[in-house]
Amino acid sequence: MPRGQKSKLRAREKRRQARQQLSDLVEAQPTESEEEEFPSSPSPSFEDVPQSSAATGTSSSLQVPGKVCSTTAVAASVSDAKFSEGATNQGKERPKASQGQETTEHWPKGPVDKKVALLVNYLLRKYQMKEPVTKADMLRNVIHRYKNHFSEILKKASEHLELVCGLDVKEADPNRGTYVLINKLELGCDEKPGDDGEIPKTGLLMTVLGVIFTKGNCATEEQVWEVLNMMELYKGKKDAIYGDPKKLITKDFVQEKYLEYRQVANSDPPRYEFLWGPKAYTETTKMKVLEFVAKIHGTVPTAFPPLYEEALRDEEERAQARASARARTAALARAHSWATARSFFCTK
Repeated sequence: MPRGQKSKLRAREKRRQARQQLSDLVEAQPTESEEEEFPSSPSPSFEDVPQSSAATGTSSSLQVPGKVCSTTAVAASVSDAKFSEGATNQGKERPKASQGQETTEHWPKGPVDKKVALLVNYLLRKYQMKEPVTKADMLRNVIHRYKNHFSEILKKASEHLELVCGLDVKEADPNRGTYVLINKLELGCDEKPGDDGEIPKTGLLMTVLGVIFTKGNCATEEQVWEVLNMMELYKGKKDAIYGDPKKLITKDFVQEKYLEYRQVANSDPPRYEFLWGPKAYTETTKMKVLEFVAKIHGTVPTAFPPLYEEALRDEEERAQARASARARTAALARAHSWATARSFFCTK
């Protein structure tokens, strides 16, 4: 069997094992010994919050599948799919197969990793309710006796939320320890979190935008699905987080003008390609998308020199456009003031 094929098979098995472990982790109920470890507190623990209401049949908090927590699986799968071929020193930046296997074999098994899964669920619930969250909230309702591991738990949870959901965890007020979840898009394809109770899908959109950018600002449908398949997202197969991925990227994101989906010129039989839609250009930038791609690869944007230079040019063009717009606005304001003053004196 060719070496490359063996590598892909190992990666696929790695992801399968990791996802199964994570799924078992999230679904598992605390044992008696675990319950005894956590002291009771005046406020209800997040672990004690009912996940659904029998009376209403509605979810009282987000159901987070194990896949949400699989940052390792997401990063490995997207990297294996040759997300971009323009990175330098990727052999140094990306973990070797043996290192990745070690990561998935040892994660998650301990109570700290369980807290990561619970914190992901808790933060998503706060995002849906449009509520900020404090460090005290997280310690009291989720972390409990593992407060010495708070930074580690929050860091891992933040990584999962960023890569899978496209949400950034930001410290809004260091003095009060207040955190908020911000969609990676300026307005976001999830502008009204909480209306439908769904997990944000910005992570998938950023992934597709990244594929398009790294493929010369126009990616064939085959190139996009090569990456999505390595993330174990398939046409016609419903996903626990993203639902029908084909409908999401060829219809929903297209209707919302985040993506453009068109037939390749003169293709017979018809073939299709993706481009950024006008709303994507409005709500994000090439630099932000490149930062997302770099994070998936475990590196920095400068590791992709041609893409980084293009992203810098895009930033400069946007800055010039903003400056021109401000100058036009100022000129119109001055003209309006002059016309108003002239009209005032002419009536005298």
